[in-house]
Amino acid sequence: MILNNATSPVTEFILLGFSFLDQTSRRFLCALLSSAYVLTLAGNLCIMWAILQDPRLHRLPMYVLLGNFSFLEICYITTTVPQMLVDLATPQGDVISFQACFLQSYFFFSMGTTECFFLSAMALDRYLAICHPLRYPSLMSQRSCLLLVVSCWVCGFLWFIIPIVLISQLPFHHLNVLDHFLCDPVPLVAVSCAPAPYTEHARYSLSSLLLFSTFLFILASYAMVLKAVMRLPRGAGRRKAFSTCTSHLAVVGLFYGSVMVAYANPAASGSSGKMVTLFYAVVTPLFNPLIYSLRNKEVKEALRRTLLGER
Repeated sequence: MILNNATSPVTEFILLGFSFLDQTSRRFLCALLSSAYVLTLAGNLCIMWAILQDPRLHRLPMYVLLGNFSFLEICYITTTVPQMLVDLATPQGDVISFQACFLQSYFFFSMGTTECFFLSAMALDRYLAICHPLRYPSLMSQRSCLLLVVSCWVCGFLWFIIPIVLISQLPFHHLNVLDHFLCDPVPLVAVSCAPAPYTEHARYSLSSLLLFSTFLFILASYAMVLKAVMRLPRGAGRRKAFSTCTSHLAVVGLFYGSVMVAYANPAASGSSGKMVTLFYAVVTPLFNPLIYSLRNKEVKEALRRTLLGER
């Protein structure tokens, strides 16, 4: 454990990351992370390109939200994976400056928060489309959709700004080693020189409020969607509605299942939560474009038209 001078403030942190792995395991994990990163970028870029190039899709609210969601996933995984690859190449631990550490923490959690809001917005869109089809064009007009998109981005980047600022104001004089591969609030608070019960309470309260409120909203939306779908006659309409909803619910289950394990329970965070954090920071963004493209007929057709030149 590296110690700083007791009177000098910390100017950088050491991210231990995967220092417990041997060289062979580090190379294997590095190859996996690199592949996941490239595939995630390629998959989400393909979805964005297909939506932008299709004159019909980029006017539909569902695909406007999906395009923004794909862009968000690209940004989300980029905040962590390049840093992890550097860490894997540095067995002694990766050095990150004080400012860069909190900047990474802010962007990582802000984009995770924005993802919660976008998943809720997509659930709202499906609820309005299936439960109120006649009023849907007026309820989800282009102006309403744009307002919803902007609200998701703005609220996502404002939600965690206070806890991050509060943690950055804590005194850091002695320890500067974080047992994580990113600047997570839990190890940051653990190495500060003073207890921070109010800061921890604020972080935990905001995390719990965000996760459970959006998760319950999504569940309630899809419960009403399911009720409406069951009233439809058996056929293509019911199958299409089920296909769209199950794709979205698969993404919701992957994301919320892992995030709740890590942050709804504070004891699950820290070094014991590295693998859980790795799952929702890397694996979930990898699966999302596969789920949306493989289970969405319109996206598959748009990809064929734009990438393969098919009519």
